[in-house]
Amino acid sequence: MRTGLFGGTFNPIHNGHLRVIKEVKDGFDLDMVYIIPSAIPPHKKPEGIAGSDDRLEMICRALDGDTELTVSDIELKRSGPSYTIDTVKHFRTLSQEESSLYLIMGMDAFLEIDTWKSYAELFSSIRVVIMTRAGTLKDDDVDVCKTVEKFLHRRVSEGYAFSDSESCFIHKDNPPVFIFNVTAIDISSTKIRKLIKEDRPFESMVPSKVEAYIKTIGLYL
Repeated sequence: MRTGLFGGTFNPIHNGHLRVIKEVKDGFDLDMVYIIPSAIPPHKKPEGIAGSDDRLEMICRALDGDTELTVSDIELKRSGPSYTIDTVKHFRTLSQEESSLYLIMGMDAFLEIDTWKSYAELFSSIRVVIMTRAGTLKDDDVDVCKTVEKFLHRRVSEGYAFSDSESCFIHKDNPPVFIFNVTAIDISSTKIRKLIKEDRPFESMVPSKVEAYIKTIGLYL
């Protein structure tokens, strides 16, 4: 069983989230990917963030009928801030001995992971997939690899080395760290909230059931 974990605020979830996570799922032949909304993001101010029940409902509507992705409310049930290390530990206790877990994140999140609780423990606990888009750093895979390698050496361990044959950073003690290119999509939750506040169209950016929910209860106005 190969399982992906994809966390975030999802304020709101949008088509860009769904597109890239399915690309990762297919690219790593994952059996399932859990989308995990955070309760109180430690790195974000609560102003402007919809309630956890609303964000969970939007994800459920976005995934309605989807057999490739599912939602987990584990962080919403946990009291206090949402820490990824606690979520990883939860899924490790649930998974079978032969299960493979993959923590999926964007490049921006990866480059601030050293501010996360027990971040070094993450790298010894789970495979990490870093999603990159053309233009994130430079349109050059070599530059992206060098940036990731430099960060790993400075903040995690100098024992990481890129393996051309395995297309990932390997370490003698830790699981591998992968770089995975995804489609560049000009959609963000920030942009959607801005459009809603300005009473401008946003329908093309979110699933229709999410759009209907936002409009029905007047979110982000």
